[in-house]
Amino acid sequence: MQRRERTRHLIELGGLVQKAGLVDLTDDDRATIYGALLETVGKARNKANGDTLALWRRRGRRAFAIEK
Repeated sequence: MQRRERTRHLIELGGLVQKAGLVDLTDDDRATIYGALLETVGKARNKANGDTLALWRRRGRRAFAIEK
């Protein structure tokens, strides 16, 4: 059961990468996508973490709301 839940979770996360446009932007280059995600995490850790995460949360919630 845990394996199935983990698989579903990972598929949903992959869907977010697709929805955000990273797959099309990078021409489905996995190394570039991974690098972009690592860069994003690095920048968030170097800045005031709470502010960055709050900004991302607002943008994400706004985007989800627009899609409804």
